[in-house]
Amino acid sequence: MTAVNPQRLVDLVNDLLKQGEVSWVEFKRDNADPEMIGVRVSAISNAARLAGQQTGYMLWGIDDATRAIVGTTINPDAQKVGNQVFPFWLAQQLVPSIAFQFHTIQHPAGQVVLMEIPAATSAPVAFKGIAYIRIGSATPKLTDYPDRYQALLSALRPYAWEHGIAL
Repeated sequence: MTAVNPQRLVDLVNDLLKQGEVSWVEFKRDNADPEMIGVRVSAISNAARLAGQQTGYMLWGIDDATRAIVGTTINPDAQKVGNQVFPFWLAQQLVPSIAFQFHTIQHPAGQVVLMEIPAATSAPVAFKGIAYIRIGSATPKLTDYPDRYQALLSALRPYAWEHGIAL
């Protein structure tokens, strides 16, 4: 893994705070519930693709209502689910597997943990066999919203053959 410029991460946090919470960005204070995170990762990955973003984000240490940095002590690499470290457990629950990354950032206003979540590329990302989507701050099952499901499938198709030229 390549080293990430710490100032780039601070700038990214600042940009995301200005952006606010959208379908592909979520702020949390300290909620480290593995199930909640898995559902949100699925939803954010799928929502990022629908929004035309390459990456979605989940940030801890941010007050959801005020967008103020309050700091966090969450450490994903030290958290365990059963006997497995959290990142490994989460990677096993996501299909298709995506190369998410956690970054601990020493922001001038307090410690922030940022999770970079790649947008879905080949199929909707599912957590424990269920694909989710973000609609506002809600995280429903993708299959409950057939129009969004179809829009996501269209966004995942790299090339529509019916628009090509036949020989």
